[in-house]
Amino acid sequence: MLCVLVLLHGCASPNYTIHSGIEQTPDANLPSWPANAEISRYQFAGVYYGEQNLKIIEEDNHKSFLKKALEIIAGAFESPPQPHQMQAPQGGVVDDNGVIYVVDTGSSSVFIFDKRPTQLPDGRLPVWTRATPRQAFATPIAIALGPDQQLLITDADLGAVFRLDRQGNPIGSFGTDILNRPTGITRDATRREIYVADTQDHDIKVFDDFGQLLRIIGARGTEDGQFNFPIHLTFAHDSLYIVDSMNARVQQLDANGKHLLSFGSRGVYQGQFSRIKGIAVDSTGNIYVTDSTFDHLLIFNPEGQFLLPIGGDQIGNFHLPAGLWIDDKDQIYIADMGNGRVVALQFLGGD
Repeated sequence: MLCVLVLLHGCASPNYTIHSGIEQTPDANLPSWPANAEISRYQFAGVYYGEQNLKIIEEDNHKSFLKKALEIIAGAFESPPQPHQMQAPQGGVVDDNGVIYVVDTGSSSVFIFDKRPTQLPDGRLPVWTRATPRQAFATPIAIALGPDQQLLITDADLGAVFRLDRQGNPIGSFGTDILNRPTGITRDATRREIYVADTQDHDIKVFDDFGQLLRIIGARGTEDGQFNFPIHLTFAHDSLYIVDSMNARVQQLDANGKHLLSFGSRGVYQGQFSRIKGIAVDSTGNIYVTDSTFDHLLIFNPEGQFLLPIGGDQIGNFHLPAGLWIDDKDQIYIADMGNGRVVALQFLGGD
């Protein structure tokens, strides 16, 4: 009878919540930027690694004892599963429920951080590895919210965009035989168009929500509207922002591909670019760019004027930062690729 009770309790789904390592409330003791400024514009908001961010909510001590008894019976203590840990996060997105999806190139998978209390059947952090029912991800690079609750994921080596539902089930793909090496991806929800940076082809390919190619923006070159290995991109404020990596600049285009703005130059001074990767835009139009050579997050105003670097202390000491994304509360997420983590900062507003 005792064994039956142990098994019944042990099979119950543990209740988990995701936390980022700190309480999400303003705190004068948290790192903020500009450092030592009278008015802070940014504050540290958390860090995500993997299963370290799981916080078990035990119902009572009795359940904890029964759970341990089950582990002994099953022999789980002899070979415990290795914790799911991000290795080289590359990009991510936050949905309308606040769920964070992170593409981890190092493990060829997608990590899911759900801040809401959730039931995890196996007591582990959700990690998705399948691009199709029969094919695993190879080199996933970026992820965007698609139509009808879909998630759109680029895979550079598989040469396509893959569709997953919000439970991680593969439901289709597009771009095969059209895309050469897809990297960045973003969507204009108003026009229902999907932009994909095809890095090897030095252009931006635009698809409709059904995956049909509509047009191609740009070609290789250094003129306005031309690209040299474009990578991450984002759509915000009715504009497309593109990291034109080997031209060491950011370009802003309108929804039809008309050039609006370019800024940036190659150099070693703060505000100049060396090896830029990620890009995001907040609700006020400030533009964020990561530089993986100098390990900084660089912040510019909507006109492309340099405002502030973040990096160089314990929290902001990035190593090979890659993709960037921002949620609807102006929380900024940096894929700190070399450190195997995602760092979150909160934009506090201000000019």
